[in-house]
Amino acid sequence: MKPIVYLETTIPSYLTAWQSRDVVRAGEQQVTRDWWERRTQFELRVSSLVILECGAGNSDAAAFRLAVLDGVLVLAQTLEAETLADILLREVPLPAKAAADALHIAIAAVHGVAFLLTWNCTHIANATLRPRIESICRQLGYEPPVICTPLELLESGDGS
Repeated sequence: MKPIVYLETTIPSYLTAWQSRDVVRAGEQQVTRDWWERRTQFELRVSSLVILECGAGNSDAAAFRLAVLDGVLVLAQTLEAETLADILLREVPLPAKAAADALHIAIAAVHGVAFLLTWNCTHIANATLRPRIESICRQLGYEPPVICTPLELLESGDGS
């Protein structure tokens, strides 16, 4: 069975965006495209929140983001996930503006997803927050996903 990966909104955004002039962002976009070429090694999942966020903004760009997600299974935004997200906001703690970020984490955790893939290193893939997020999930009976960037989830290519 392939590992399940929850794609947070930054993944389709980086995948479909015009090439950035910022060298770091351009590198992240390329890594995202490289990872996308290997996506068949995983079972992909999103949530209705990802669909909603990808559908916002410029209509042409939104259509392109949504097109790359065509066929990806959508996980339900359950009351369990909403409750976990509220607890994460309060206990990590995360700022109120990170409510959607907490919900991404909670949906992935509640559904038992192996990996949460993101470029959001402020409130999601943040090394100082990750231990607290994981601890809270486990205290509530959920195994947290491994929160990582596409760079961290690329295989070495040498078979190891």
